[in-house]
This record gives sequence, structure tokens and C-alpha cells, in this order.
Amino acid sequence: MNRVRLYWILQILGWGAFGFVKIFFASLSSGISTVQIWALVVLAAFYLLSTHFLRFIIKAYDWFKLPFPKLLGLALLSILAMSFVNVVAQILINIAFGTLNPEEDFQILIILINVFESFIFYALWSLLYFLFHFLDNYNTSLKYEARINEIRLNHLKSQLNPHFIFNALNSVRALVDEDPVKAKTAITRVSNMLRFSLMMDKNQTIDFEDELSTVKDYLSLESIRFEERLRVLYEIEDEAYTYKVPPMMLQTIVENAIKHGISNLVKGGIIEIKCKEGLNEELYMQVKNTGHLHEQPNLKVKGEKGHGLSNTVERLKLIYGENATFRIFNSGTEHVITEVKIPKRIKSSQQTNYS
Repeated sequence: MNRVRLYWILQILGWGAFGFVKIFFASLSSGISTVQIWALVVLAAFYLLSTHFLRFIIKAYDWFKLPFPKLLGLALLSILAMSFVNVVAQILINIAFGTLNPEEDFQILIILINVFESFIFYALWSLLYFLFHFLDNYNTSLKYEARINEIRLNHLKSQLNPHFIFNALNSVRALVDEDPVKAKTAITRVSNMLRFSLMMDKNQTIDFEDELSTVKDYLSLESIRFEERLRVLYEIEDEAYTYKVPPMMLQTIVENAIKHGISNLVKGGIIEIKCKEGLNEELYMQVKNTGHLHEQPNLKVKGEKGHGLSNTVERLKLIYGENATFRIFNSGTEHVITEVKIPKRIKSSQQTNYS
């Protein structure tokens, strides 16, 4: 269910139940008139609107980014302030409906009791709202960790694929006699890639420089296999190195370009990687490869589907929500372009629009 719809359903049901309980007990104690019923209905509506206003403040000022002590302090002060406002609202409602009893309603003890009662209701609402947020956030984190584990296993399987290892080792073996120095470099690159795969931790993002280094190791090995059939161009702006990216994201895109583009062409082709900063503090990454995209891959389907991009799209959604974009399309008849844009900072709520 849509979170906004769920929020309003819970708000209406919750404060509606509050109004019903107040009316029920008032009728048991001393009987209740129609005017008094409407006064309590308006009071319940005020609770609904005031808590909605508190929610607006919480979201507008990103309270979920705050350290817990500061968040707790702000919440308590807000609840206390709203409790006093609520008591004033009760007096105004009673005046409007003619149900005010000046001898009782203006007594200090009665006012303090009403403040305390309002404080309890607002505190209970805030507790439920924050609890829902943190539980939902925790659920999102679990989904992300599960996806990261899946990505790690899939990538390890790809890196340890016998066909990949066979080609890499054959390339290195051919260099042992011809160019021992180059052979040692190739072995180092294989080692770096395997180490990166094995040591990739559960961080949501890593430095762009580390990701690019792995991509370069991979393409250097593929250059040994394809020789003159593969040309690689890099156009990396300095600003790109200030960003963090999801691990193995760019690597997956490049692997897809090699597997479904270059390897299927007799004459080979070109891999062109461009990374730069956009106008709105966003990292723009483009991988252009020779080839042709015959049909749009179903990126909404879980699993690899032969291209490994569905996991990339899912991770982008989990980390950045709607703040990241992904596209893959044909450029003319001879090239395929894959584009990714990500913001510089991850939003506080894991990029999920909480209620």
C-alpha cells in the first residue's frame, strides 16, 4: 500500500477512535449532549491536524538526520509546546460550542491535567511515528544488505568463472616468454580484481577512484585477450573523484558492454568511459561501446537476465530512490550507451519517502 495513503488511514482511524472513546466515557459519566459530541469531534480533528503539522516539520527539517539526543530533545519540546496549544484550542472550542465552564476550565489544576493528557497523546503519536520510520528504515537496510550479498556472490561467480579464468591465464601464459614484465603486471591485475571481490565490504558506497581502478584492471586484462580488437578511452574529470559510488556498479556496466558488445564483433570495437560532474552536484557516468541493442532489457525483473543490469538498477533505487537515473539505449546503428546519474549525497531516509 502507498505510504501516504496508509498514513492517512492510520491518522483518521487513530484520532477517530480517540474521539469515539472520549464521547463514550463522557456519556457514561454524566450524559452528553449533541453539542458536546460535536465539540469532541472538533477536538479529535484538531489532534489530527496538529500531528500532521508536526509530521510536516519533521520531514521539512530532516529530523531523522539529527543525532538521537538532539532528536529526542526537539521531539519533547515540540510535544510540550503542542500540548499547551492544544489546551488553548480546547478552551476556544468550548467557547465556540458554548460548553465552557469558567469555574472549572480555568483552574490551574485542570489546565495542568489537560496539558498532561495532551502531552501523553502527542507523545504516544510521536513514538508510533518514529518507531514506524526506524522499523521501515531497518527493513530497507536489510533489503540492501541482501542485495549486496547477491551482487557479491554473482560477481564472485563471474570473476571465478572457468571461462574467464581460462582466458586470463592463457593471456598471461602467452606473455611469459614474450614479455615477462607485462605478464607480471597481468597477474597483479588478476590478483587485484579477485582481492577486491573477496574484500568488498557491506558499505553502500565506495570511493569512485577504487571503483575505477578495478574497471581499469578488468579492461587491461580484456585488452590482452582481444588485443587490437579492443580500444579503451577514458574521459574522467577531476571532480568525479570526489564522489562515492555503489561498489561494482561501473564494473558491471563495463562487463555488460564487453560481453554483449565487443565480444560479438569480428572487428571488435571501442569502450569509452566518461565521468563528470553535472550542474546539480551529481555524478554523470557514461559507458559507450560498439554494438547494437536489439531489444530493451527487462531491468525490472530480478536476476541477471544475461546482462547484470537489473541488480544495478535495484541497488540505485535502494540507495538513492528517485534521485538516481539509469538508461541504456542505442546511439545510431553502431554504438550502445549506458548512462547513470547519482547525487553526491545519500538522502537521510535511504531515499525512501516515508509517511
